[in-house]
Amino acid sequence: MTDMIANDIRRIEEQERLLRFDRFSPDDAWALGNCVRDTARAMGAGVAIDISLRDRILFHCALPGTSTDNVEWIRRKRNTVLRLWHSSYLVGRRLALSGRNQEEAHNLPLADFAVHGGSFPLFVADLGCVGAVTVSGVPQRTDHAIVVDAIAAFLKVDLGDSRLPD
Repeated sequence: MTDMIANDIRRIEEQERLLRFDRFSPDDAWALGNCVRDTARAMGAGVAIDISLRDRILFHCALPGTSTDNVEWIRRKRNTVLRLWHSSYLVGRRLALSGRNQEEAHNLPLADFAVHGGSFPLFVADLGCVGAVTVSGVPQRTDHAIVVDAIAAFLKVDLGDSRLPD
């Protein structure tokens, strides 16, 4: 089990290295949001989708099968990314490997932060993490895969071995 978590961590770290933008505009958010939506629909996943900068929402969509709970999960996962500049799933996998929880390791209260898969940082060249792309509605590994696959398609990046196995 430890080897599987360590392998996931390595792959997600590589995803974060590969999936970076030269720039990111509201038009890019609209196009990427629709790419995430198409990816989720192709998988039959009823998810809520959010693309936000630190100070505003640029794209939000709720597919059939979602609930108001998904919006709360999005907020908490997004907060984790914006605070730590890493994908919410990577943070969760690292904590699972260390045996620590989010409150003791990072002072992240459960009411405002979630270390479950589905939120990925928007890294822009020379700016760092400017926002997050977040999905909620299916198991966390699938939430993460939807976001990562859509960003990779949008950026035309081949994830190769960094893609998480199902």
